[in-house]
Amino acid sequence: MTQPYPCPTSAFPTGAAASARPRAPYRSGTIDAAALARAEAALKSLASQFDGWLQAEIDRLDAARAAVGPALTDESARSLYGCAHDLKGLGGTYQYPIVSRIAGSLSRLLSRLAAAAPLALVDAHIQAIHRMVDEHLRTDEDEAACAVAKALEAQVG
Repeated sequence: MTQPYPCPTSAFPTGAAASARPRAPYRSGTIDAAALARAEAALKSLASQFDGWLQAEIDRLDAARAAVGPALTDESARSLYGCAHDLKGLGGTYQYPIVSRIAGSLSRLLSRLAAAAPLALVDAHIQAIHRMVDEHLRTDEDEAACAVAKALEAQVG
């Protein structure tokens, strides 16, 4: 069986190295309201660029899929997984949590099955992501979007 693509744990210190790291002081219940307001304003000022950035990520996913050819290989599955994983993390930030949900399902599929993942199911996920963006379906509050996400998740398990 092909190995899944776990997060590399070597990047995180363990044991004595982890406890020796300097840590910022934790202050329970304190939030710098001015800093929070600046962060929200900065995010709002970038919102007009979200659609373009999201499309660039989808283009990366499409390019990874186009490079697959007739069947997945470990390398092509790893490439698709990376793109899906990125979309999973960015969809919500770019105001498309439904894209995050579908990309998360695709990530799970590729993580579990790698090159053995059914290409038709991979394609169904990619088509669903395109549909959500093309039709501006942002959340799973839309019945059609929710039904598509549930159907894909059910097939992945």
